[in-house]
Amino acid sequence: MSEAFGIGGPSKLTRKDFISDQDIRWCPGCGDYAILAQMQKVMPELGVPREKVVFVSGIGCSSRFPYYMNTYGFHTIHGRAPAVATGIKITRPDLMVWVITGDGDGLSIGGNHLIHTMRRNVDLKILLFNNRIYGLTKGQYSPTSEQGKKTKSTPLGSVDRPFNPLSVAIGAEATFVARSIDIDSAHLQYVLRRAAEHKGTAFVEIYQNCNVFNDGAWESVTDKASKSDRLLVLEHGKPLIFGKERKKGIRIRPDMSPEVIEIDGDTSGVLIHDETRPQEGYHFMLSRLTAPDFPQPIGVLRAVREPTYDELVTEQGRAAVHQRGDGDLVKLLHSGETWVVS
Repeated sequence: MSEAFGIGGPSKLTRKDFISDQDIRWCPGCGDYAILAQMQKVMPELGVPREKVVFVSGIGCSSRFPYYMNTYGFHTIHGRAPAVATGIKITRPDLMVWVITGDGDGLSIGGNHLIHTMRRNVDLKILLFNNRIYGLTKGQYSPTSEQGKKTKSTPLGSVDRPFNPLSVAIGAEATFVARSIDIDSAHLQYVLRRAAEHKGTAFVEIYQNCNVFNDGAWESVTDKASKSDRLLVLEHGKPLIFGKERKKGIRIRPDMSPEVIEIDGDTSGVLIHDETRPQEGYHFMLSRLTAPDFPQPIGVLRAVREPTYDELVTEQGRAAVHQRGDGDLVKLLHSGETWVVS
């Protein structure tokens, strides 16, 4: 990404350059405001001209995002944003393309498009806002709602097992997988920068609060009094330790399952985080760390470099032209088996 866009170089743009003239139509207090603010702060740092940036969304509260970014954008149809974004990236590989989706849009009707985009490693930056509810359609349960969740569509409580977005992404072999939280400004900015710099599919789950239909969904990891015991902040090359006094760690048992251990300065038995491991088994294990037995990981779980779909398609086209010469559309249309309708 850096070689394509000059990320990290000097930029004359400011946050104001990325703020559109559209009135923001989210509920007061919605976590989407915080995500939008951090994106508008990060974009000028990347040094990418606005005319080289495209935001693509599907349907849902999060999908209004393109209106509020002063770049190119498409508000597409329910669940199909990854497909539209893939077409943009293949035909215009010089563009930086972001996909904005939610737990409903991305993991329900759009689940198939999402997993195949990650499987192909299309060079897209995918942000999935996860509030564990359908907000735009007024509070039905979503694919990430917890079992037993009582909503307008599940008055007796949901019996579905919820999706774990990180596990879905790693299972699809996404080359960059991360998680952040809407109200953690510094951490969210860091994750957005890392996603922008990655060459390949960058999937970011963002814990986002819907204060109208699912307020406090992530309170356990945002409450100041408890979050240090509930969050595992990932840092490449650093041991997996957490807790108010940093005296808890994660290690692997002989049966290859993780466990929480007490430590007192000695971290020799604690796992060292490696986001670059080529095999995704370790990263999948991290994605499965959930409450109440484990802290929930935030940060970059996986970041590996693999050939991207758009690179492979471009190279395939070049090879075909080299072998067969420039194409002739008129000749093609009049070749082979043709017939005349009279």
